[in-house]
Amino acid sequence: MSYADTLFLANCKDILENGVWDTDLPVRPRWEDGTPAHTVKKFGIVNRYDLRKEFPALTVRRTAFKSCVDEMLWIWQKKSNRIEDLHSHIWDQWAGEDGTIGKAYGYQLGVKHQYREGMFDQVDRMLYDLKHNPASRRILSNIYVHQDLHEMNLYPCAYSLTLNVSGHTLNAILNQRSQDMLTANNWNVCQYAVLVHMFARASGLEVGELVHVIADAHIYDRHVDTVKKLMERTPYPAPKLWINPDVTDFYAFTVDDFKLEDYQFHKLDEKIPVAE
Repeated sequence: MSYADTLFLANCKDILENGVWDTDLPVRPRWEDGTPAHTVKKFGIVNRYDLRKEFPALTVRRTAFKSCVDEMLWIWQKKSNRIEDLHSHIWDQWAGEDGTIGKAYGYQLGVKHQYREGMFDQVDRMLYDLKHNPASRRILSNIYVHQDLHEMNLYPCAYSLTLNVSGHTLNAILNQRSQDMLTANNWNVCQYAVLVHMFARASGLEVGELVHVIADAHIYDRHVDTVKKLMERTPYPAPKLWINPDVTDFYAFTVDDFKLEDYQFHKLDEKIPVAE
């Protein structure tokens, strides 16, 4: 059984049995028909994934691995906010007339800042510190920039990544303010698991743990029945992550340099509605 399945199913069970509904509150998200998209939520869920033991992909439903890696590279490697740089269409609904999502996600990672050692963007600074100062407790990113929120078409959900080196092992903490459990939880987990592998490979380190901290973990009202179906399924063993052994440069990785081997999963034929 995949440990990612164990955590996901336990989280969903806890949310459905002990969570709090927001049906008595006005909410921003809407379904396609204009109906308010209400949720049941739990506050402060923390999940730990040991990336040395297995790759944390769900098997009770398929995670679109190539697409989620493509989006991660779009944000962290290309540092882009232009939807034309992304192969999927998951951001089309958030694009403005200029073809961007505003000053969100990748845009923030590409902004250069002054440091004592010179000008760096956030990604390059993290890579610099991993190489030159791995004992630092200051290796982190933050894309929830308040002065630019009014120019973001969507506020960042996963907004901060902290890297920490213990011995020769790279660990990470992902902070997320909001998590749609059905549509995005494992998508984000797989993305950042691959990202930690990338940072480790580029820095000559071994990969360790990914700790995922979720402030508001929720299930939408129209997702409840689907989640209950997933909870009845028997998970398969976790797949194995293959990374091209010839690539060590953080900026040289492509989607094709990552593959899931022996990935068994249950099919989910029904279309999952997405709140906007």
